[in-house]
Amino acid sequence: MIWANLLAIPVLLILAILQIGIVSRLPLLHGTADLLLLAMIAWTLQRPVRNGWFWALLASGLMALISAISPLVPIVAYGATTLLVQFFKRQVWQAPLLIMLLLTMVGTFLYHGLTVISLLFGGTALPIKDSLSIITLPSILLNLALAIPTYAIMRDLANWIFPQELEA
Repeated sequence: MIWANLLAIPVLLILAILQIGIVSRLPLLHGTADLLLLAMIAWTLQRPVRNGWFWALLASGLMALISAISPLVPIVAYGATTLLVQFFKRQVWQAPLLIMLLLTMVGTFLYHGLTVISLLFGGTALPIKDSLSIITLPSILLNLALAIPTYAIMRDLANWIFPQELEA
């Protein structure tokens, strides 16, 4: 259904606004949650969703617009995370919540790792240990705390868009 992909536009725009206006103002140490990454993972994990490439492309584009890092970082990180989600969805479908938690950690670490690499190549001197302990690990913790509610919301949205037929 094409309108299922079009629904990504208002959902991800609202999440981007929440990311800018609220979530970025509530850091844990210096780490913040990534609502766009969580929504993209949770949506792609839903059983009736064939692929999440439109959501990944839109989320990475929005993140490239709202963040100050190189636009290539969210595109690569979100794209790689989407590939991993689709791989795990095909291979280990029995435990979608565990996959959500695992890929939330992997996606956050990948995004932050690419950000650090991008900043290092840009000439910014970053202490890797401090970046990991003050930004990346708290961000992973915040994303894990929001992963299950995000999954539940996206599951309800997917069930609303793709209603399951009842068997008699």
